Amino acid sequence: MRKKTVREIDVQDKRALVRVDFNVPIDGGRILDELRLTAALPTIEYLRDQGARIVLCSHLGRPKGAVVESLRLAPVAARLSELMSASVATADDCVGAEAKAAVDRLTGGDVLLLENVRFHAKEEANDPAFAKQLASLADVYVNDAFGTAHRAHASTEGVAHHLPAVAGFLMEKEIDYLNSVAVQPEKPLGAIIGGAKISDKMLCVRNLLDKADVTIIGGGMANTFLKAKGLAVGDSLVEDDQLAAASAVMQDAGERLRLPSDVAVADAFDAAANARTVAADAVPDGWRIMDAGPESITTYAAALADCRTIVWNGPLGVAEFPQFAKGSNALAEILANHSATTIVGGGETAALVREAGLAGQFDHISTGGGAFLEFLEGKELPGVAALQDA
Repeated sequence: MRKKTVREIDVQDKRALVRVDFNVPIDGGRILDELRLTAALPTIEYLRDQGARIVLCSHLGRPKGAVVESLRLAPVAARLSELMSASVATADDCVGAEAKAAVDRLTGGDVLLLENVRFHAKEEANDPAFAKQLASLADVYVNDAFGTAHRAHASTEGVAHHLPAVAGFLMEKEIDYLNSVAVQPEKPLGAIIGGAKISDKMLCVRNLLDKADVTIIGGGMANTFLKAKGLAVGDSLVEDDQLAAASAVMQDAGERLRLPSDVAVADAFDAAANARTVAADAVPDGWRIMDAGPESITTYAAALADCRTIVWNGPLGVAEFPQFAKGSNALAEILANHSATTIVGGGETAALVREAGLAGQFDHISTGGGAFLEFLEGKELPGVAALQDA
């Protein structure tokens, strides 16, 4: 079901409470990754153009219901002001007299960023009274925080019970692109699932298996599959309690499932470890798999060649170590130049694509990590479900 968007309601001179996801990495007051800020700008600018009074609401980090000075949102407001070339006011709280006074000072087109909602324990508890307090600051609610849509918190789900609740443009875009994978993909569909643990992504693999024409398993996850095939994997990361599940997936998928045929191995889990490339069935004792090898990447490229839609979540190796990021970087290059609709999700994978300078060549880079995975698992996201149907 399509959700109603901010285009479809009257926001002229209305107080719009906009849930954004400004949970960004900050070091010494400097924002290290601005993707979530720039992704929210279209909705904010639209509301400004419509003369709305904009009340932004976000969390930052995990303060666990206490005020943590290093997790205040002032640096975010300052950078947002620069990106918008317009002043962004701040409040010392997200509810109460201080927040209400700050909202009351707004005129049409003004922007206010409330303080970190997770300074209140009632936020994550989805406390009805706290949600009602937040809602009292506005006339309409716009959820543009896809990255938190899998959480039923007061600012993501509870508020929607008190105000007309619609999607922002980022939320709309995220849903549309993920529907193009999980609901109505343009076939053939290719899915690349990597990362460390199969237990974290088994539901995603299972759900996509029913839809994808090609499923590539990479990263530490692939080790469990290789061991389930009867191969020796040395000291590689393996989840032995998932071997039966991996075997069942391989049996169901048949030729549609691709595993690495060659791998980069190391004699230690270290950026400067001794490394070499070996066949996937020739991992030496005491060594560990750290990346997909070049033959694997060539095979993957051929398998994905005819795909019309490709979704990628999770690196193919220990990408934080440069010598073991080669497989992931090679795959990123292939996808960046592919004619298919290409969708990337997950913080590590998105960062890898951006660091390679390829972000502009992908159709969509999701701002969600957990939300991205849960959507691909086929789960209903509380923050999406709470919005008005179109």
